[in-house]
Amino acid sequence: MKAIIYTSVFFLLLSCKNNNDVKQVEEEINNEQMSTLKVDCPDYIFKNKENNLNVSILLDLSDRIDELKYPNPTMEYVNRDLGNINTIASNFIEHVQQKKIVLMNDEIQIYFEPEPQDQTINQKSKELRVSFSKNISKESIEKARQNYKKIPKEIYQLAKKEGKYLGSDTWRFFKDKVKRYCIDTCHRNILIIFTDGYMYHEHTKIKEANKRSYITPSVIRNLGLNKSDWKHRIEEKNIGFLPATDQLNDLEVLVIGLENHDKKNPYGQDVLHFFWKAWLEDMGVKKYEIYGADLPIHMEKTISNFMLK
Repeated sequence: MKAIIYTSVFFLLLSCKNNNDVKQVEEEINNEQMSTLKVDCPDYIFKNKENNLNVSILLDLSDRIDELKYPNPTMEYVNRDLGNINTIASNFIEHVQQKKIVLMNDEIQIYFEPEPQDQTINQKSKELRVSFSKNISKESIEKARQNYKKIPKEIYQLAKKEGKYLGSDTWRFFKDKVKRYCIDTCHRNILIIFTDGYMYHEHTKIKEANKRSYITPSVIRNLGLNKSDWKHRIEEKNIGFLPATDQLNDLEVLVIGLENHDKKNPYGQDVLHFFWKAWLEDMGVKKYEIYGADLPIHMEKTISNFMLK
């Protein structure tokens, strides 16, 4: 279908005599492309797509949440995550409360990769999968609000109690699940990732030339990215994350929590930011923002601006 559309564009544009003709053809083609995207949406929902939030939260439950391994005297990373998750939920609920009931079509959910072995964690995450339609009620809104205040904390407590930090397979999540889980043609799709920026899982260690599916402090150090010429080395040797998928133009990504765990490398966080930026762009993400592990009070406006424009 796409090939037909693009061929039509080519010949129609060739036949145009002026700019007005070009604009008219482009508008017709855009309308045709939009119509091919519609799946199960009624027209009034699809036309309101940008106001239908589909918010996915991906939690990194690796050893970054181990307070003994990575202590932070100002505020532990878990508490930073929890504060930011509460802000996300509050913004989502604020958005829902301002919509007309007839246009209600909004979702929020939490994911992990890999899924924790503790089935209690997986069960609790189901309670955070919230979908609001025109059958919305004050009770369902309040239940969602309370669940997002209480359950994420319980999930982190259980994850730390489990104590089996297998790593965070963010790369595999993007490869196998992000399109199925986080992108819906009826919605404005937002993925918010809580991570320290490192990616590693024992079962996903893929390397092609100087691109790979993982990054750790030792890998960064071994690549010589701990000196002031780190950016030059990356560009010269084409170092970075291996793209996990493509065509993510309908996904907006907010990354929160980048943190340099190698105190001997003053450029560690800069390297991570560069890797993530290039990776998201390589996969077709058009809108993204990447931030460090700031205090939740400093992230409130950033999260609000990203979610609610």
